[in-house]
Formats: sequence, structure tokens, C-alpha cells
Amino acid sequence: MTAGLWTHWILPGIWITIQLTVYSAALATLVAFGIGIARTHHSRVVRFLAGFYTEVFRGTSALVLMFWLFFVMPGLFGWALVPMWAAVLALGLSYGAYGAEVVRGALNAVAPAQREAGVALSFTPWQRMRLVLLPQAVPEMIPPFNNLLIELLKGTALVSLLGVADTSFAAYLVRLATQESVEIYSVTLVVYFVIAFVLTRGMRVLERRTKAGVGITAGAAGAGGAR
Repeated sequence: MTAGLWTHWILPGIWITIQLTVYSAALATLVAFGIGIARTHHSRVVRFLAGFYTEVFRGTSALVLMFWLFFVMPGLFGWALVPMWAAVLALGLSYGAYGAEVVRGALNAVAPAQREAGVALSFTPWQRMRLVLLPQAVPEMIPPFNNLLIELLKGTALVSLLGVADTSFAAYLVRLATQESVEIYSVTLVVYFVIAFVLTRGMRVLERRTKAGVGITAGAAGAGGAR
């Protein structure tokens, strides 16, 4: 594989993959917290609507949704999306639905006494969520969020079917030009692994910091597990 092919195809493809991952993860995080918090709302209507969203997008193929947004939505609503943003929207909405269940589960795992303490202090529901529940729930969300983030990274390869020149699409084009399947796809595997490794290390640092913010240390967690 020549340096020119690496510079003109692979490196730009890696950058597009990183952008897709960041933008989709940002949207998925917003959706996850919005829908996940709504799943714990006192109103049955709000819980039902949030649950309906979760079931629909968890039960829908991200690839088919991507095609629908790109090919069908312009004809129905007149809103045309470029392939990049159709992909970001499809991945963000889909993985956000999975993340919403993570948020809901972590919030429900907070001890009831903590909620009662917030009520006793005359906190509003928003204050209880912001000051009591989320600080304790967020550290528990990060490990499953890390898994979803890695799955999202790998899911970005679907955008190649819309002609977006991400890492996988660039690798395909370079293979057509050089017929070097072993080299190019081995490099592609390493690229995805390196990105996933960096993301995982970053999430672990974030997990340690959030746990330290609520007074949870690695030693305390280990001692609690030993008991």
C-alpha cells in the first residue's frame, strides 16, 4: 500500500469514522438521558411515551433506519439529509434507545432512602434528580455506556453503504486499487482496535473521576465486594 493511498484515503477515512462516532455518541447521550429520565417520571403518560420510543428504536435496524432517513424522508417531508447526517441521526437515535435503559436502570438502583432524603430537604423533583440521583447513578452508567460506545464505533461502518468515505469504505476502495486484501484489511482491523482502546481508556478515567466525585474509591469498592 503506497503512501499516497494512505494519505488520500485511509487517513481521511479514519477522521470521518472519528467524527461519526463523536457526533453519534453525543446525540445518543442526549437521547439516553432524556428518555431514560422520562422512564422514571411520575406521570404514566410520560413513562409510556418514553417506553414506546425505546421499544421502537431498539426493535428497528439502524441500517434500515439510516436508509429510511436518507431515501424515504425527502419524499415524505421534503427534508433531504446528506449521508453523513443521516448516519449520525440513525445511529444516535438507535443507540440512544439502548442507553436510555442504562440510565433508567441506574436511576432505579439508587437507594430509596436517598430519594426520601431529597424529599425531606424540600428539593424539587429536578433538584432531587440533579443533586441526589444523577451524581450517584452516573458512575454506574459508565461501564455499560462504554460497551455501547464501542458498539457504536463498529456500527459506523454501516455508513459505507451510503457512500460515506469512512475507514471501511476507504479500505474497500484501496483494496480495489491495489488488490492487497491482507494488508489493507489487517490495517483496518488495527485502526478500529486502536480507536476502541483509546475510547475505553478514556471512559475508565471518566469512571474513576465520577466515582471519586461521590466518595467512591477503588479500594472501598473492593472492600465492599469482599464483604
